[in-house]
Amino acid sequence: MEVAKIKNEGSVVLRVAGRLDTSTSADFSAEVERLLADCRETDSVTVDAADMEYISSSGLRVFLALAKKYRHFRVAEANDAVYQVFDMTGFTKIMTVEKALRQMSVDGCEIVGRGGVGVVYRIDDDTIIKVFREGTSIDEVRTEITMAKEAFVLGMPTAISFDIVRVGSQYGLVYELLQAETLSACIARDPGNIDMYARRYAELFRHLHTIEVPAGGIIPDALACEEEAVRHISRYFDTASIDILLNIVHSIPCGNRLMHCDLQTKNLMKQGDEFMLIDMGEVCYGHPMIDLAHSYSAMMKLNGSYEQIIGLPGEVSNRVWTKMADFYFEGLDAADKAHRLEQIDVVSCVRGYSWLALSDSFPDDVIRMCQQNFEERVLKNKDRIIDVCHTLDDWKL
Repeated sequence: MEVAKIKNEGSVVLRVAGRLDTSTSADFSAEVERLLADCRETDSVTVDAADMEYISSSGLRVFLALAKKYRHFRVAEANDAVYQVFDMTGFTKIMTVEKALRQMSVDGCEIVGRGGVGVVYRIDDDTIIKVFREGTSIDEVRTEITMAKEAFVLGMPTAISFDIVRVGSQYGLVYELLQAETLSACIARDPGNIDMYARRYAELFRHLHTIEVPAGGIIPDALACEEEAVRHISRYFDTASIDILLNIVHSIPCGNRLMHCDLQTKNLMKQGDEFMLIDMGEVCYGHPMIDLAHSYSAMMKLNGSYEQIIGLPGEVSNRVWTKMADFYFEGLDAADKAHRLEQIDVVSCVRGYSWLALSDSFPDDVIRMCQQNFEERVLKNKDRIIDVCHTLDDWKL
């Protein structure tokens, strides 16, 4: 029996391999206690049982003790034989036990998209699969599919999502195949119609920002997500830098509007005359300035390759977003629009670096690039950023 720990902020995953029986359960229990000794504040523990071959009653009792200790305890990826033991003993009624995910292969499949957290493959004429980068946790994948389904119900136009699968050692999400192309591809193919595409882009933002998210649902609060992400990247930035970003977050007014929070042109698909969103892992509710700031960060102030991440040259990406903002704020006088754009620019400073919290497996050179950029963009503009923060609450919904 072997056990390893993966810690991801407030949650812990224990990967268990081998046989958990009378001869190994005592050592297993002691090893788990040792591994969790520095995780006293967590209330979320998942046992990844993909490589567990067998479990006996003594092993079940170790899991029962964990379920009593941790409010969010789950056994995931149990094979048929292991799941049957949990089920026949009634353990599936007192704790969450999930069967192993089905395995899929992308060998020979066409790559139809590539982003910061994964690669999208065409499986057949009806489905695609988004394969997440190595190191992505099951909880991160589960969040995306849950948000996709909830946002779809609320009225966000998006692809129908099916299930979570395994692709080798990585996780994947299966979606319907949209007979569509990204907005980036549309613009690259038809640059003479940038104004029309920018207007449709703005209309989608405005549609989302009219949808009010009911209280008590599963869609998270954007402000809480922003703060959590900033605290997560404190491993990469000093305390003074993190305090600047937290000051911006704490200055943003509350809101209840539906937001995609990664609405850049590569995540917007055109199918016929309809536009639909993909990559739903960051759906939140809050003030629209957050949604616009996330988009601005990607389309105007990107840390990385515009061609690879956005699918457009940087100059074209900048032009599309600027025109979109003109349409979004249509009707405002020039001074008011300039003020809103300055607010968006300041709020986007958070997203410029907090996206590193999307995964703990970004390469070191990517992290260093963000650290170097932080001084130029944020530290040298600290006074202006603070002044603009004092104005954010004048943006009324």
